[in-house]
Amino acid sequence: MTFLALDVGNTRLKWAQYDSPQPGAKLLGHGAVFLENIDRLADEDWRDLPAPTHMLGCIVAGEAIRRRVEEQMEMWDFTPHWAVSSAAEAGMTNGYDHPTRLGADRWVAMIGAHARMLKQSPTPRPMVVVMVGTAVTVEAIDASGKFLGGLILPGHGIMLRALESGTAGLRVPTGDVCEFPTNTSDALTSGGTYAIAGAVERMVQHVRQHCGAEPVCMMTGGAGWKMAPSMSVQFELVDTLIFDGLLEIAQERLGTVWDV
Repeated sequence: MTFLALDVGNTRLKWAQYDSPQPGAKLLGHGAVFLENIDRLADEDWRDLPAPTHMLGCIVAGEAIRRRVEEQMEMWDFTPHWAVSSAAEAGMTNGYDHPTRLGADRWVAMIGAHARMLKQSPTPRPMVVVMVGTAVTVEAIDASGKFLGGLILPGHGIMLRALESGTAGLRVPTGDVCEFPTNTSDALTSGGTYAIAGAVERMVQHVRQHCGAEPVCMMTGGAGWKMAPSMSVQFELVDTLIFDGLLEIAQERLGTVWDV
């Protein structure tokens, strides 16, 4: 009973195959491709992959991309399933005004982070969960597993492109992060990095005050490593939060949504 997990973002598709659809399953293989290369998955990355018996994915890239991904899986005998936000799932409660409108990637990453925290801490703790990708999200979760709300802000690339398009003369290479930038490249890179770090720090303050306890902070996403040296709050960098969340959801769905 092998399990294929997919994380389809705005830039890349990441996949991982496990020996079973449950937390702690053994990783059999993994990879990533840019969205423009999706149509080669069946002939390249997935050509020699053992046929999965179950699949669950998380996608934010839109309906057209989803159809292209499903076309690449037609060589296997299973029905594709996709995670969607709901009022509650896998130990989490969704406090969004309209729960189904919460981005699936945010919801799945929070489920993965919450489960990871429960495994690590003898006492449940509030959390701040950060995803650093094309966009940046900063989520607040209380100790009971309720999603309190979150921030969305542009990622590094969007910030730089917005400045380049709206400000004459700003066509400069990416610079370094430093405390006192003395050139435009460093000023742009430092400004974007500290904007993200500041949003995380502010959310940590909010959660600490609201919950009366120090939150656990976890960060994920393709650009998470860029933020690590500039963070002033303690955090754990976890590349697999979305895959972890998909495994938690898969375990809960076995015997209900899926035929096993």
